[in-house]
Amino acid sequence: MAGQLKEVRNRIKSVQSTQQITKAMKMVSAAKLRRAQDAITQMRPYAQKLQEMLSNIVSNTEGDMSIKLAEERAVEKVLLIVITSDRGLCGGYNANIIKLAKQTIADKYANQHKKGNVTIWNIGKKGYESLLKAGYKADATYKDIFLNLNFENVQAAAQAAMKAFENKEFDAVEIIYSEFKNAATQRYTAEQFLPIPKVANTGATKKSDFIFEPAREELIAELMPKILNTQLYKAVLDCNASEHGARMTAMDKASENANELLKTLKISYNRARQAAITTELTEIVSGAAALQG
Repeated sequence: MAGQLKEVRNRIKSVQSTQQITKAMKMVSAAKLRRAQDAITQMRPYAQKLQEMLSNIVSNTEGDMSIKLAEERAVEKVLLIVITSDRGLCGGYNANIIKLAKQTIADKYANQHKKGNVTIWNIGKKGYESLLKAGYKADATYKDIFLNLNFENVQAAAQAAMKAFENKEFDAVEIIYSEFKNAATQRYTAEQFLPIPKVANTGATKKSDFIFEPAREELIAELMPKILNTQLYKAVLDCNASEHGARMTAMDKASENANELLKTLKISYNRARQAAITTELTEIVSGAAALQG
């Protein structure tokens, strides 16, 4: 009985220690989330407007001039830029992004994958480790961007993708990432990066017309890489905020589960202690009765 009491006491101490860790991790993630959320909420409207403007420009110049980054060709070689986190303990965040990457390959690029023509550039260690283990053609060149997250490092990855597309090393480039909504909600999405998507020509929507100053070719050559750099940077910032939000939510749930487990263990401990006391009293009474007899 004493051994059982000690075992329950040890389990209670272990759960309490774990709960302290999960509460501390929740507070750290909450502090990081505030900064990450501010960064993406300030960046998103600007990036979305630039992306919309770029799509309109490409749609309006169709047939007038050749834009290498908007050139649509038969898709033989594919590049997926998969953005995950460097660390775990954030619920199903990384697993959902990896699942979307595998699903995208299976649905859209199954033939290219069979030929070994699907390349994955990973931003974040978790995605790289998981996809490499699953047998995909994963590249670790940019996986450590989150160790020093800034525009210059993301820009290097975006420019490398653009150069590879222009050199026809890849015929399509997609970004797979998590779009931040709030601390508890992320939207996992696959977004076309290259060729630059055109505005759908429907009766309900009209293409915007632009007056170019200086010349159209000069302006497009200057603007296009900058807008694409911003597009990838927005996706990385989205993932950064999503990671901290997912971790904060996961650690909050873990702390709640620890509370429930502690309640159960304390009930078990009290029952065992009561049984031990009852057994001791019975032995004392039995011994006293034996001596009297």
